[in-house]
Amino acid sequence: MAHPDQAYVQALLQNDTQAVKEIYQRFAPRVKHYILQNNGTADDAADIFQEALVDIYNQGKYKNLVLTCPFEPFLLMICKRKWLNELKKRGRQGVTKELDEQFNLGEDSFRDAEQTWSDNEKARLYKAMLGRLGERCQEIIRLSLTDKPQEEIAAALGVTYGYLRKKKSECMAALVSAIKENLSKWGLT
Repeated sequence: MAHPDQAYVQALLQNDTQAVKEIYQRFAPRVKHYILQNNGTADDAADIFQEALVDIYNQGKYKNLVLTCPFEPFLLMICKRKWLNELKKRGRQGVTKELDEQFNLGEDSFRDAEQTWSDNEKARLYKAMLGRLGERCQEIIRLSLTDKPQEEIAAALGVTYGYLRKKKSECMAALVSAIKENLSKWGLT
């Protein structure tokens, strides 16, 4: 179920000038403060914030991002990761304060944000691996995920109930195997 803050993702996707302005007003100062406290400049903060919004836009547009947590911890998590990566590239360590400590967001908010990111990536992996299966397997799995009774699905496919169960089991095994093989490639282990 989408969090009410999904409206921010929609605002980015629709280029809603007023809502984007609100995002900058509400969240940019916190990101700027964090980056200034951790060896960065105001320009670094502006760049990181902008890159994070572009990432969220791209996840919304191309990966159907659905927030299951508030927007703020999700955005701050992305900014924090981007800044830590930037510091590593520059050869600096020295991050002095934890982001959740500074903004008093708590572990749960970050866990929720990371879970949202992970869930979206897992859904993308699932769709990609499903797309690699044969058309018949894709059809069986998609129909099996609906609320229709299995007998009705078998009739619609023109097969027996026993055949559908056997084929569904084989298709699901192939899908699970493909997903497990690719978890580490997708950074989800």
